[in-house]
Amino acid sequence: MEDRTAQPRARRAARTSALRRRRRGVTLAALVVALGLAALLGSVVSRRSADRTVVRATLPSVAVAHRPAGARSARRETQLAAVQRLAAYGLPLFCGGHSKRMVALTFDDGPGPYTRLAIDKLRKHHLRATFFLVGKQIRAYPGSAPLEHLVGVVGDHTMTHPFLPALPRAAMVQEIAGAKALIEHVTAQPVVLLRPPYEGRTPAIEREVRALGMLEVLWNVDSGDSLGANYAGIEHNVLAGLHPGSIILMHENHGQTIRALLTIFAALARDHLRAVTVPELVQEDPPSPAQLRAGARGCGVWLQAGNGA
Repeated sequence: MEDRTAQPRARRAARTSALRRRRRGVTLAALVVALGLAALLGSVVSRRSADRTVVRATLPSVAVAHRPAGARSARRETQLAAVQRLAAYGLPLFCGGHSKRMVALTFDDGPGPYTRLAIDKLRKHHLRATFFLVGKQIRAYPGSAPLEHLVGVVGDHTMTHPFLPALPRAAMVQEIAGAKALIEHVTAQPVVLLRPPYEGRTPAIEREVRALGMLEVLWNVDSGDSLGANYAGIEHNVLAGLHPGSIILMHENHGQTIRALLTIFAALARDHLRAVTVPELVQEDPPSPAQLRAGARGCGVWLQAGNGA
């Protein structure tokens, strides 16, 4: 006699087998997806880790303070407005006011072989500075200009460091405007400060600077490093001029200057003076219009070792 239950059992067995196959298929598919996601995550982590390694290799000694982006932007805008107010006079800046305990350390002719050492020393002592850069040096030391911007501000020191009054007008304009454009390109920041090499100034140069919306920045304390002073002489010249409002001329491509920095920094701490950028100085303690019109005589301290800017 035929087993009437055989057919239903066979159908149930077939359904169970099919269900098991589907479950195995779903499990396998899920495993494949999981493995794919793990591989993708590993790739992303590896890329991020590599990116961090590249950043650390590029910026081995630079720490950037983590401040709210809005606060940084507002502070930059306020300082830019202060610079533009002074630039409207069409007169060079030799120093700031005398009411706050601030000085502006400035470095010319970079970038150079000692740029990273200077940046490292400034960073470790939580000090800021202004770097007046030469276009040809930016090309010779690629990657250095953005690092300088991280510990201060950068300004224009022309493309090739010529004596501007000796140039035809078109060449003079190109020296200034070309360097401004290059520096802005590599730092992604506006350049509103110019220091003419060798203090070379004429009415035509000053008109061009004003047309570009820039402030011409000179100094009232010369370290003498460009004239061959050794580190002890540089220390002496700078320390003698550490007074509120002073703008101090140094050069970052002189090893003797870098050697003198720690003594200069110690003197700043001892005298309770804060090293700031030129825009910070003119925003917090600007010279009066009368002081600005008086030029170097309005600074009170005038240590002029030469025109080696």
